[in-house]
Amino acid sequence: MTDTENNDMETEKFPRVSVEKELQKSYLEYAMSVIVGRALPDVRDGMKPVHRRSIFAMREIGVNFNRSYVKSARIVGDIIGKYHPHGDTAAYATIVRMAQDFSMRYPLVDGQGNFGSMDGDSPAAMRYTEARMTRIDREIVADLDKETVDWIPNYDSSLQEPSVMPTKIPNLLINGSAGIAVGMATNIPPHNITEVLDALIALIDVPDLTVHDLMGFITGPDFPTGGQICGRNGIREAYETGRGVIIMRANTHVEKIKDSKREAIIVTEIPYQVNKANLVEKISELAKDKKIEAISDVRDESDRRGLRIAIDLKKDEYSEVVLNQLFSNTLMQKSFGIIMLAIVNNKPEVLNLKQILEHFVLHRKVVVYRRTAFELRKAEERAHILEGLVIALNNLDDVVQLIRNSANPQEAKEGLIQRFELSEIQAQTILDMRLQRLTGLEREKIMQEYATIKREIERLREILGSEVLVMNIIKDEFAELRETYGDDRRTEIVEATDDLLPEDLITPEDMAVTITYTGYIKRNPLSLYRAQNRGGKGVTGVKALEEDVVSSLYVASTLDIFLFFTSFGKVFWRKVYQLPQAGRMARGKAVVNLLNLEENEKLAAVLPITSFEDESNAKTILMVTRSGRVKKSSLQEFARPLSRGKRALTINEGDEIIAAHVLNGNDTVLLVTKKGKSIHFDENDVRTMGRMAAGVRGIRLAEDDEVVSAIVINSQNSVLIVTANGFGKRSPVEEYRVQGRGGKGIKGIAESERNGDVIGATQVSDDDQIILIADSGKMIRMNLDSVRIIGRATQGVRLINLGDDEKVVSFDTVQKENEEEEEEIPSVESVEPQSDNTDVGSETDDSPASEEGEGDDGDQ
Repeated sequence: MTDTENNDMETEKFPRVSVEKELQKSYLEYAMSVIVGRALPDVRDGMKPVHRRSIFAMREIGVNFNRSYVKSARIVGDIIGKYHPHGDTAAYATIVRMAQDFSMRYPLVDGQGNFGSMDGDSPAAMRYTEARMTRIDREIVADLDKETVDWIPNYDSSLQEPSVMPTKIPNLLINGSAGIAVGMATNIPPHNITEVLDALIALIDVPDLTVHDLMGFITGPDFPTGGQICGRNGIREAYETGRGVIIMRANTHVEKIKDSKREAIIVTEIPYQVNKANLVEKISELAKDKKIEAISDVRDESDRRGLRIAIDLKKDEYSEVVLNQLFSNTLMQKSFGIIMLAIVNNKPEVLNLKQILEHFVLHRKVVVYRRTAFELRKAEERAHILEGLVIALNNLDDVVQLIRNSANPQEAKEGLIQRFELSEIQAQTILDMRLQRLTGLEREKIMQEYATIKREIERLREILGSEVLVMNIIKDEFAELRETYGDDRRTEIVEATDDLLPEDLITPEDMAVTITYTGYIKRNPLSLYRAQNRGGKGVTGVKALEEDVVSSLYVASTLDIFLFFTSFGKVFWRKVYQLPQAGRMARGKAVVNLLNLEENEKLAAVLPITSFEDESNAKTILMVTRSGRVKKSSLQEFARPLSRGKRALTINEGDEIIAAHVLNGNDTVLLVTKKGKSIHFDENDVRTMGRMAAGVRGIRLAEDDEVVSAIVINSQNSVLIVTANGFGKRSPVEEYRVQGRGGKGIKGIAESERNGDVIGATQVSDDDQIILIADSGKMIRMNLDSVRIIGRATQGVRLINLGDDEKVVSFDTVQKENEEEEEEIPSVESVEPQSDNTDVGSETDDSPASEEGEGDDGDQ
């Protein structure tokens, strides 16, 4: 044989194929086998093959809900031995999950024994547990023997199994499904059976209902573990497109800890498929690692009555903030990605809510038609037999005579068929009939049964001829199921909450914010600085650096907003928690690294505010420049700053902003200068201007003078003025009479070499404390009730002991600490004034004429 002939024979025996094409073909066949035969549920009964075979195997064994339990191993043996040859582990895991009430909204297996827990505990071995069908399973297998579904051979063709269950319940929606196939996955959440059945009934009545209309019945998923769903946008998207993401949250409330002023967050429901033990462990780790410092203890107090996790908080902690931190850092908040993918006519399809409902209604329609046809056939077969019996009873003597004269049963049967024109089955039934059926009572029963079966045949034929009747039957079945199995929702749908903002995770806390002369900023907890007696040495607040001193100090909450006004007349804003927190000795971070400043642009003034909300629209921001100009603009003008800043006012050359305040519409303003002059005027003397305006004159200054402070007078407390040499004084507000804007003003503090220049002023009360900062970085905190109120033109008293080269550069007021053991600070006598209580300047310094002559500058 030649080589050519050999090659031809090998080609015929082993045909050549392309490796690429063979791989594509084989992998596609494998993929479709996994998709259709293992991993994805059928849209009709909502089951994967393993679930369907498990329920069918239990039905065949006879372990109904009203029968005794049997060993799980027995059930698993039947499943893998007859229908599902994929290992006992997979089959038992399926039974376990269908028995877990925290995994299935409506469990399909009634388990007895250890079937696992929400803590992730493994179930007991199948030889130790027992199981049976649940009551709802009878609705899944109902009418299975009435040729309602197609049957297919099992894996070895030795038995038959149903290709789909003729279920009455919409299992795909009420229990959901999850599975990963080749190149695709499904993740359908469970729903409430009452809502789904209501939607099905409504869809039968009005087939043109939209998904939006159906959402009036099905409000959203209903998880077995309860919890909350935040918002409806994700639900709507999933129902309309088949894909969407919803946010699940734990159900919580706050309780007061007995015999304590502390609070505890109580978790009563957790998101679906969250491991409770892991959740508790994660919360404990966050508390231990100080990532959530407010938590003092975490306990799992769950028992047979239900789930309960207690999270104890430390004293004076905000439960809302801790809860937001838990939502952000643990699975107390979790997303659920919905993919409504199912097998439709042996093909995977992503379906919207209406399509799933329509497919189930169609399935029920087919089942009802096939069931009715089966029942009609059986009724006709029974009627045919009864007709033969009626003929026999009407001709009883002849029938008896014929049977008696026949030599054998076969001859009798043939004789009946020929004599009375009966079918073979009718003749056999007559021969098999017992003599007691010939009594009068039995004859009457036969006649009644025949009449009844005739009416039943008419009814069944009418159903098969009318789609309306079929749909009415389906509706009635749905209504009956709703009455039998309907229950209330477990998962609450709450209004959509915005994504957690950073401030939602920040605990409100008072901070001392310091800014140095060269533009370094930092924040520290206010509790870092303890109160001392007036005249004390203080503590170091910022380490003194060459050519740099602290110039400003502000006290604000971590959630407050800081408006930064620059030398170019622009404004930026930052939340306090966004400012760098540094040690008590550190300078902090350069402001230029926080704000988008231009070249040669410097920080000029800082204004802490709580928020931009103003229902009355009466709030404005007053800006004051060093040259004595004032400008008022609406608060809303600053509500949406840009990253590059916004123009706040136009600055004249050589001038700069020194202060900014929020006004409420009926305030008065007090300006204090470096040389101790002051002017007090009504805010309404300054009209509201646009952001580009330059403002109007607030006070007329001497050549060597400048404005150092602007105070909003909003109460009848006292005014504190502080000088560079560490002296200060308190005077009643009444001594600063209201006058017109633009005048020269009156004396606010006696000017002397001992005091030095005024560095600032503020409004205070006895309940306040003051923090002063020296250029060396030294800080002191003291009670203001130790400084008694004295006259306006006095020199004041010593507030802090300074070294020869030290100067006070900044101060701010804070509320007094409430400490029982705080040492009582004695009051002190003021230094005698060096001059009488007369106003500085001529009689016209504070006259209305001076204000009128200079008060019409207008905007520039």
